Amino acid sequence: MTQPAITITNIIWGFDRTTHQVTVLLLKRAEAPFQGYWALPETTLRFNESADEAALRLVREKIGLNLDSFHTEQLATFTHPRRTPQQRTLSLAYMTFLPELPALTPGYGATAAKWFTFTPQADRYQVQAGPLTFTTQPATSQASYYAALAKRTATPQTALAFDHDWILTVACDRIRNKLDYQPNILLILGPAFTLKAARTVFAAFLRLDLTAIDNSNFKKNHQHLLTAVGTTAATHAGRPAKLYRLNYLA
Repeated sequence: MTQPAITITNIIWGFDRTTHQVTVLLLKRAEAPFQGYWALPETTLRFNESADEAALRLVREKIGLNLDSFHTEQLATFTHPRRTPQQRTLSLAYMTFLPELPALTPGYGATAAKWFTFTPQADRYQVQAGPLTFTTQPATSQASYYAALAKRTATPQTALAFDHDWILTVACDRIRNKLDYQPNILLILGPAFTLKAARTVFAAFLRLDLTAIDNSNFKKNHQHLLTAVGTTAATHAGRPAKLYRLNYLA
């Protein structure tokens, strides 16, 4: 009996400082299965490395960034027999939080790479880049998702490869649930950030308008996580905004 393959799937998050939107990296697959489909970045786990090392290697090889280990966290293991159409493949999923958005060049196994804007909907999550829009499937459980996946008819324009929309759903839910005690997602803002930028990221995952998150209440409710480190450079009249960092990573 053929042993299952093991891959590392990495949900790579970023922040567009021009549009002030959360982004996620997708690659267009060059090979079967799902040739021509967009997917989360993946790599095969090598014999002589840990899963953590593989996740950081993926970022280094696909994007050209050498990151400290605290920029990556393990998400979950996905092992359902229906998640891949050919050889059974187990996925060790990670999330990586990039402090900058580098230019993208598709590497081995991909024909294109794009930053997709993250725009959550009422009961699901959506990512978009130009005319391309991918929406996660609403599911109340893993079992219901994979039951629906087996019957789903998809095209490269309507769905992500494999079960990557489910992996993305799990990642978004994890981030949302950790906002008040371990908001590692704020690492996409760089080593220091303003409260407005932090509120912008929170609003995206809480499915709220930015104006619904009061600045004073936000600072009070999250002061145990933040340490002031200075102010922004003065670019216009008025008081410069204060800068903060995540104190539990110091």
